[in-house]
Amino acid sequence: MSILDAHREALSLIAQRSRSRRLIARAGHDFASNDYLGLSAAPELRTAVAAALDRGVAIGAGGSRLLRGNDPEHEALEAEAAAYFGSEAALFFSTGFAANSAIFSTLPAGRDLIVHDALIHASAHEGIRLGRATAISAAHGDVQAFADAIRDWRAAGNTGRVWIAVESLYSMDGDIAPLDELAALANREEAFLVIDEAHATGVFGPDGRGLAHALEGRENVVTLRTCGKALGCEGALICCPRVLADIFVNKARGFIFSTAPSPLAAAAVRASLTLLRSQPERRERLARLIAFAGTRLPSTGSQIIPVILGDDARTMAVATALQDCGFDVRGIRPPTVPPGTSRLRISLTLNVDEAIVAQLADAISELTA
Repeated sequence: MSILDAHREALSLIAQRSRSRRLIARAGHDFASNDYLGLSAAPELRTAVAAALDRGVAIGAGGSRLLRGNDPEHEALEAEAAAYFGSEAALFFSTGFAANSAIFSTLPAGRDLIVHDALIHASAHEGIRLGRATAISAAHGDVQAFADAIRDWRAAGNTGRVWIAVESLYSMDGDIAPLDELAALANREEAFLVIDEAHATGVFGPDGRGLAHALEGRENVVTLRTCGKALGCEGALICCPRVLADIFVNKARGFIFSTAPSPLAAAAVRASLTLLRSQPERRERLARLIAFAGTRLPSTGSQIIPVILGDDARTMAVATALQDCGFDVRGIRPPTVPPGTSRLRISLTLNVDEAIVAQLADAISELTA
């Protein structure tokens, strides 16, 4: 007997269900990353990072923001991001997961209710788990389901604040939330609306300000904007009223007790925001690619296209075959997606062109016929 036997058995059971995960090297045409605008290797960002190093920007923060880790680059990024996206304040976190977890573990009180879309990010679920508020899942994209959950909770005598939690663009389905209707519901219920803009920031809205750009700046709206997707960098920004940013600084354990993000990363994000404004052609090219892909693959109106195959083993077999053909497509299985909806997640980026998309569509058609 070994103390590792239980873990070996757990891995064996995962494998029996065709749900084993493993790390594989990136190879082939990129249909798997979230580098939507192709900025991660952009020469302009390389130049900006080199210039930041030359002017003495540190690679490491050396401590938490509340100790000696608060760098001028962090503060400059936060000021620029708040102005860019239209919020009163912004706070920089090391990852989107950390930022999302902080939102839901810090802001809602124990007497409050979080009504979240059934397909919201795992990081939001983690924050909810760490927090004290009651949480209810609402049917995906169904505003009436959100309203009904709030009504029933109120009818039971609860009087706390309501927090409505959604993504603006869903990471596995590629569909867009009814933000205007949700904002109206939040206003009627005197609720907060938390919008995860991870996959919309940089791609949609004026100057890439996202799908929630028209709602930004309202006192009951909090947005999360990750920097490691269309912005091509790393980290995440919570955009919110100043008082809520101060609450994070005083109460968010993931912020208080973590070493601050790299000042160099903050400098890179600042440069990326400049590119969003100065290079609108990147968004225009991606929009054309999305429109073309919609003629050959399932159309979602966004850069995320799911090809749902259902069965776990079949999904992984098709993904492997596509990889062997030179297309970096990954299979997505439960628990990331609901049971019975295993899929190929096609991610459109400026790292490919229409000809390559057409080749991929032909390969998928042949392999799934």
